[in-house]
Amino acid sequence: MGLVFTSNDLDEIQEFICADYTPVRLKAHSQDQYQMQIIRNPLGPIRLDLVGWCFEVDYAFNPPGSIVLAGVESGTISHSETEGVQDSYGPGEVFLVAQPDRPYAGRMCHAHFSFTVLEPALLSQVAGTAPGRTEAPVRLTSYRPISPAAGQHLLRTITYLRDHVLTNPTLRDAPLIASTAPQLLAATVLATFPNTALLDPTIEDRHDTHPATLRRAMAFIDDYAHCEISVADIAAAVHVTIRTLQYAFRRHRGTTPMGYLRQVRLHHAHRELLAADPTTGVTVTEIAARWGFFHPGRFAHYHRHAYGHPPSRTLLRHAP
Repeated sequence: MGLVFTSNDLDEIQEFICADYTPVRLKAHSQDQYQMQIIRNPLGPIRLDLVGWCFEVDYAFNPPGSIVLAGVESGTISHSETEGVQDSYGPGEVFLVAQPDRPYAGRMCHAHFSFTVLEPALLSQVAGTAPGRTEAPVRLTSYRPISPAAGQHLLRTITYLRDHVLTNPTLRDAPLIASTAPQLLAATVLATFPNTALLDPTIEDRHDTHPATLRRAMAFIDDYAHCEISVADIAAAVHVTIRTLQYAFRRHRGTTPMGYLRQVRLHHAHRELLAADPTTGVTVTEIAARWGFFHPGRFAHYHRHAYGHPPSRTLLRHAP
């Protein structure tokens, strides 16, 4: 569990939010006992917080400077508005609370919800911009997901990262998890909400997808698989756009840059499993986390597909 803040004093609640998030004005609608709890869960450029408001309150926030999402677990968040948009959200719904540079206001009625914060630059690391266009952060263009199913998938991703990755010190403290987990969340957000990212390759991108581009990109990944690298880092290293890079891998390798990076890291993890002595207490989860795999089930699936057996068998092959 992350850092917990609990208070039943409205002034103290407002002071904490101003210091920890962004300036806010709160106005309670009843004389009921005020009670709020925030469980803070930071992970690099993201936060996966849980918030509980046990009273009815109007709020008006300054621009947050970050991309803020809310997933309602109980209660309602109504009259949420920014740039003239008004809507109401209930249990099971996830929505964009505000753009980074826009204020927002609304009312919460005894609501419990996830509060997910992403640095805007994170979305740009997994997407590209059109050639010749002024570089700008990718923006989400709708407050609601493209479909209820997409919203549910995003909520499951947030819940898994919060409840299974951040609560496990082996996973949470592994350096590569700090890059792979936020990148997964950013990619899921882009797949969930309409946005300005241009993901399809342009004519210029297609002209740049020479085999030499792919070879340089693969060499860079091979050399730096142990580091925190993103698709933007790979593209910059070989001097092409992100879309060029993605198209080159799809055309010549039938995968993505991050898919190839996963293959390389899987190979290294497999070699560590082969070299490890299980009598020392080393675990599959520990080795997988060291190479950026934070979902044990998926790691086992990838390993079984590549090597024909689960990673536990590789680790325990010499056990007495």
